[in-house]
Amino acid sequence: MTPDTTPKHTPRATPARTSAAPGAPMVTGAVLERLISAAVAAPSIHNTQPWRYRLDPDTTTVEVRSAPERSLPHADPRRRALHVSVGAALFNLRLAARDAGFEPRVRLLPDPLAHPDLLARVSLAAPGQPSADTAAEPAEPAELYAALWRRHSSRMPFSGRPLPPELLVELVAAARAEGAVAYFPGPEAVDRLLAITAEAESRNEASAGRRTESRSWVRADAPGVTPGRDGVPFSALGPQDSAERLPMRAFSDPGPGGRPPDAAFERRPTLAVLATPGDRRADWLRAGQALERLLLTATAHSVRTSMLYQPIEWPDLRAELARACGLHTRPQMIVRLGYGPEGPATPRLRLRDVFSPM
Repeated sequence: MTPDTTPKHTPRATPARTSAAPGAPMVTGAVLERLISAAVAAPSIHNTQPWRYRLDPDTTTVEVRSAPERSLPHADPRRRALHVSVGAALFNLRLAARDAGFEPRVRLLPDPLAHPDLLARVSLAAPGQPSADTAAEPAEPAELYAALWRRHSSRMPFSGRPLPPELLVELVAAARAEGAVAYFPGPEAVDRLLAITAEAESRNEASAGRRTESRSWVRADAPGVTPGRDGVPFSALGPQDSAERLPMRAFSDPGPGGRPPDAAFERRPTLAVLATPGDRRADWLRAGQALERLLLTATAHSVRTSMLYQPIEWPDLRAELARACGLHTRPQMIVRLGYGPEGPATPRLRLRDVFSPM
């Protein structure tokens, strides 16, 4: 675990020990810090980290909430990406709870009318404890929790070495376990998908609002500059493809102090399209959990990942993407996978920034 991804302070209002279900470990301040640290290590669009957490000490239930002030009005007006981001954090919270000896029980959108920002409740139950309204979850592989602390998005070129077929099968199963579909398009579909992504990136760059919005989340990380706790640091931006084939998101303008020089990317990238049967808020949360399970499965096999979300931001291009891949489901994310350099760690908000006691 890198130093900048772990909150260092437990909120003063958090009791040292809280009650837990019979047979479950105590929710100490250290346990709570580990749970929230794992949750905030998840990826989020532009590293906005649009989440908040609360703990009910009487029922040992963690509330997972959105942070609307960290949304992207231009790129994400429906807050689809916000829900996907929170879903990824929810999956990490589940992993950390199980590693701490709890059996996490999740309810999505428990009160959508009265509390629309309340996206999930996670009850920290004792292993084997019966529950009337939520079923016990299947155990996740322990290596996923270890991979959680090593996963970083890598916007660098990959080698082009193909992924083993058995790993592709495992990645498909990872998405399916969370109610989503991971589709690996063939060469012709990849070409079409890259063209669609390039069109989306071109539109984003032509839109003053979207361009300003994305650049507002870029953070300086030069020597002597106090690092931020959110956003994308310069060191994590990565280059653009010199062949103009793989359209990486341009967070900054080229030139001094902007993004790195162009570089040669892999000629035939391995791409996965993550999709869900439906397209409602609960589906977006499931997509986020599926995304994180897929990313951590890849990380456990030393495979690097980055995400291409640009086509999902434009309804017509999103529909064209589905047609190009022959999908009858709703695309929620494109994941690029390959062997290459590990991406740098990006900053994370502190525990006191994202957690408040009830």
